[in-house]
Amino acid sequence: MSTNGSSEPGCRSEVRPSNTTCSQKELSVTTSAISMTVGILSNSLALFILIKSYKRIRIKSKASFLLFASSLVVTDLLGHLINGSLVLFVYSSHKKWELFDPHHIMCSVFGACMVFFGLSPLFLGSAMAVERCIGVTRPIFHSTALASHHMKMLLGLTWLLAALVAVLPVMLWRPYKVQSSRSWCFFHMEEPKDWLDVLLPLLFSMLGLLALLLSIVCNTLTSCTLLQVRLRRKRHCRGPSYHIEMICQLLAIMLVSCVCWGPLLIRVIILSTRATGEPASFSLLMVVRMATWNQILDPWVYILLRKAVLRKLFMLIHGCCGTKSQDLHSWQRSMLRSSLETSNLAAGPSYVLGRLPLPDTTIKSIA
Repeated sequence: MSTNGSSEPGCRSEVRPSNTTCSQKELSVTTSAISMTVGILSNSLALFILIKSYKRIRIKSKASFLLFASSLVVTDLLGHLINGSLVLFVYSSHKKWELFDPHHIMCSVFGACMVFFGLSPLFLGSAMAVERCIGVTRPIFHSTALASHHMKMLLGLTWLLAALVAVLPVMLWRPYKVQSSRSWCFFHMEEPKDWLDVLLPLLFSMLGLLALLLSIVCNTLTSCTLLQVRLRRKRHCRGPSYHIEMICQLLAIMLVSCVCWGPLLIRVIILSTRATGEPASFSLLMVVRMATWNQILDPWVYILLRKAVLRKLFMLIHGCCGTKSQDLHSWQRSMLRSSLETSNLAAGPSYVLGRLPLPDTTIKSIA
């Protein structure tokens, strides 16, 4: 979902000697081009990293997460490429929709792409949160009952649902409308004719808010479960490394989606249910610009919140703090002693009664 625009339908330099409107139009075109370029490059880099990780990984839960994450990045990449190209074409045609789109075919395609590439990241983010919540809270059920084809089926259903909502206005003969800025198409937001003009944008906003709410609930449950497992020390050796990495990425995606998409979804509800016929072009355009940043920031979650990057960041912070190596060795000895005690307790009561405390010199030699 990548769009931009100015508040004027044309460039009237003869009325304004300072040529302010033309400069605003050029600024809008430049902003759209920069947003499109940055989004394509960021998502391409994130996709390369995710595909590389997907080929290397052998853990089922991690592979399922990477499948959804790669699909999310591909969706964002296509959204920037398709919607950004449409916006640049509209600007290059001087926003004269009557000339290059007399039958409103391009406007319908533009509006459907805006809705599809808007809802798809929200649905995919909620599907990732649900999959990770099941994998952490019900690991046996996740490993035995949920196969890879189930994950691919769920992925297809999320895209299908977003596509159905996108084409619903065209199927109901309520085509998308060119907005007041004349740079993009969306639902009929001003002076709705009947209840269908109110229902369609409400359906878009309610589904988006429901996806955000589902992500918040599932990520909260997953985080609390991981925290409890970590405190009780009932985890596998390699479990926390990729579980915590995934939950950090999910929380970051959820935060970015709420900040970028929340204002647009709420604003669409307000505009759809308002009683007066006040113009909605400027306020709606501003929140749409905020929503486009979701597809720019999403790939940087996978670029920056990786285990290797987090480990290097921790080492950099550790080096800047100037902590002595003796403190690190003492921390390692305490962790080793704690793990040995935990393993001894799990070995049985007879071994616990017969064991002797491990000397500190032995711990030092092992550490």
